[in-house]
Amino acid sequence: MTQHQGLKSRLRALLWLGGIGALVPLALPVLALTESVGPEGIDARRLHDAPYNLTGEKIAIGQVEIGRPSQFGLDKVASETLPVVVRRVLVLDGWAVADEYVDGHAANVASVMISQDKLRVGVAPAAMLYSGAVGELGDRSAQPEECLASQSVASQNGGDVRAINFSFGEPLGRDPRPNAVLDGNALLTQCIDWSSRVHGALYVIAGNQGGGGIPIPTDNFNGLNIAYSRQVNGQFSKIDYSNLGSEPTLRSRQAAPETNEGPRRSITLVAPGSDIELIDPDGQVRRSSGTSFASPHVVGAVALLQQFVDRQFRTGSPNWSLDARHPMVMKAVLLNSADKIKDSGDGLRLGMSRTLVDDSNRSWLESDAYRDPKIPLHSDLGTGHLNAYRAYQQLAPGATGPDQAIPAIGWNFAELEAKPATVHDYEFADALQAGSFLSATLAWERVVELADANSNGLYDLGEGFNDKGLNNLDVYLMPADEDDITKSVWSSVSEVDSIEHIFYQIPETGRYKLRVIYQQQAHSEPTQPYALAWWSVPAP
Repeated sequence: MTQHQGLKSRLRALLWLGGIGALVPLALPVLALTESVGPEGIDARRLHDAPYNLTGEKIAIGQVEIGRPSQFGLDKVASETLPVVVRRVLVLDGWAVADEYVDGHAANVASVMISQDKLRVGVAPAAMLYSGAVGELGDRSAQPEECLASQSVASQNGGDVRAINFSFGEPLGRDPRPNAVLDGNALLTQCIDWSSRVHGALYVIAGNQGGGGIPIPTDNFNGLNIAYSRQVNGQFSKIDYSNLGSEPTLRSRQAAPETNEGPRRSITLVAPGSDIELIDPDGQVRRSSGTSFASPHVVGAVALLQQFVDRQFRTGSPNWSLDARHPMVMKAVLLNSADKIKDSGDGLRLGMSRTLVDDSNRSWLESDAYRDPKIPLHSDLGTGHLNAYRAYQQLAPGATGPDQAIPAIGWNFAELEAKPATVHDYEFADALQAGSFLSATLAWERVVELADANSNGLYDLGEGFNDKGLNNLDVYLMPADEDDITKSVWSSVSEVDSIEHIFYQIPETGRYKLRVIYQQQAHSEPTQPYALAWWSVPAP
């Protein structure tokens, strides 16, 4: 067995064990990648064209896998006409060696992000992709090496990599901790939360799929975990049956060890991942399904949004600063603009383009997340289905702070003081329409610090991390003239998440505000940065 064959063998074991990317029999009908990028999927293709002209140009994104895509000029298998042009390929913390660790799975994932094939256009075809391989490491835990590779990718492009895709993970059975559980304390999970803050990159993780899967690092706090959808009547609108959410109903806890500890849920967003046409290292086309191919849709969408941010900042547009690049802003914008319930044409459902349902054909409105303020995320659907065009609409107004009346759609990046604990009120400039829905998402970060034994500011093999904790923030929807939170209309008050999310129908036309509260401090940082995004319908 050659080195490359060994790598392929391990990847197949991971993929079939955990289901992150399952091969699909050729008898199934062909589905072009262009469909998942188009209006049937995430509706990103319209952003490629005028007047938006967003293709991810000059935006660096990353990828970490066991293997890597091929690169023309380095690997024999890659031709000059290969439509997947990677900016740089790495192995651990060094440059890749010719023909070493080239892998089909990594190439397939890369093609979702940056393919320039005319029939299979990627989400961000002009983005600069830096791809890092961990390499074949046998049966022991590879988390230290995976952390090293992540740091290396995040440090590329002068340290300006905006989002990093993880379409693989580690089984709990290989975690060296005794009685390991998904509590956020695996080395790789802590590494991702640390890197997100230090390097300013949004980590996008392929979500769990099936008992005995590859759950680490889906217990992260600072990234996004992605489930995958399949097409129904031509539109990606149903969670695929292969997905496993946070609370599996058909398996016992012993049979599904990837369940998060406590009430915290893992899935934050859904993206297309079923029967996707993908491109191999040699340019050949295959079809596969899995969250492996859903998460790169999200990373590509981030590249489009980041290109828009840079354009607005460079042209000096009002309400735009470098804060808009922050991972928390991207996270809040993507989650708040996700599709839940299809709009009937009157705009009261925020112009959403699809109704997303779980495996039992239940929508977000039939979930405990809709009924319970302490549960911000649907166990299988997160906040809904990725819609890149709606994310653009969410981002486009620019930042509006609590010192101003806010527009119907917008976002902000701000900080709350720890002592004395402060609140921020965001009052809508216009009355909100009775019967319309309001969506609001609050995102902040867990603080993880590097246990830097040699004080070089870098993660080195053998080092670890210290979890400093997660502060508790809440968000309330209140009448504009009310200061008593017990009289709020609705709220999101989870005690365990780094996300709060409100999706609520306005009971009567009137003036409202969103209140962000610093509820409880867990670490010694003097302030708590956060991002808030909102979408509402003003009264006529």
